[in-house]
Amino acid sequence: MKPLPTLRAAQLAAAPSSAPSWLIEGLWSAQAVGIIGGEPKCCKSFLALDVAVAVASGTACLRRFPASQRGPVLLFAAEDDAIVVRQRLEGIAVVAGVDFENLDVHLITVPTLRLDRNDDRQALAATVAHLRPKLLVLDPFVRLHCIDENAAADVAPLLAYLRQLQRDLHTAVALVHHARKGAAHERGGQALRGSSEFHAWGDSNAFLRRIGGQLQLSVEHRAAPGRDWMPLALRDNPPVLEVVDQPPPPNGVQPSRRERVEKVLAEAGKPLSQKQIRNVVRVRAGDVSQALAALVAEGRVIKSGAGYQLTGPQA
Repeated sequence: MKPLPTLRAAQLAAAPSSAPSWLIEGLWSAQAVGIIGGEPKCCKSFLALDVAVAVASGTACLRRFPASQRGPVLLFAAEDDAIVVRQRLEGIAVVAGVDFENLDVHLITVPTLRLDRNDDRQALAATVAHLRPKLLVLDPFVRLHCIDENAAADVAPLLAYLRQLQRDLHTAVALVHHARKGAAHERGGQALRGSSEFHAWGDSNAFLRRIGGQLQLSVEHRAAPGRDWMPLALRDNPPVLEVVDQPPPPNGVQPSRRERVEKVLAEAGKPLSQKQIRNVVRVRAGDVSQALAALVAEGRVIKSGAGYQLTGPQA
């Protein structure tokens, strides 16, 4: 049998030194495929449209993350009426200081697009090849197929098709996908609905969730540091997502682990397990355990079969 071809590591092609590593700095890697995920009504589509405007105009996404590359964006919005999509894009453009009439965002206008159908795959590939977008946004995944999302054997070929599209045509791909209901306290990728293939597939992933009444954004990358628990808010007139700047503690004093645990329980408004609390506070399990033990001993927290919860009027 003929052996497989090999190369020494030094013989592999090197990326040009001038090649940007980011599409949107800190938020989406250059030519990355990935998931914009979250539970229903967590503003996933608003974030996807903000990303689209940033890339199409070269402005900062969420007025915080600079766009490192600029170019056309191709968008398929399966759940929202075209009028709604226009209104949202126009509102983001106004806030970003962008000329909406010249915004380089292109909408696919067919009523359905099925990535489990060969004809639709070929049509999408032809559209990407014609437009050569810097970014392809597909929103949401559930409207793009009739497969079983829980079956890796069904999900993997669709994600492989999008990966091949990215490699062949050098476009980033942002796939909007739902998280399971009630999974806000889980790690973003683990909260996604369906097969674990979704989380494994992404080079850059952005996860939205609500902790108590606060909308939070977490970002992870395959080859760069991520960022957790960034507070966001959906503003009115026009409706756009914005990063919420939290004032620093007075005199630079940071809240203690116990105070952070107590704050998480207050915002949750329901019992949480020790693991859920740790996922938010982001400290060692032993530190969370000690903080909870102290709060229970003081009568500030009660422990039940459902988890830990504040006592008194704050519970």
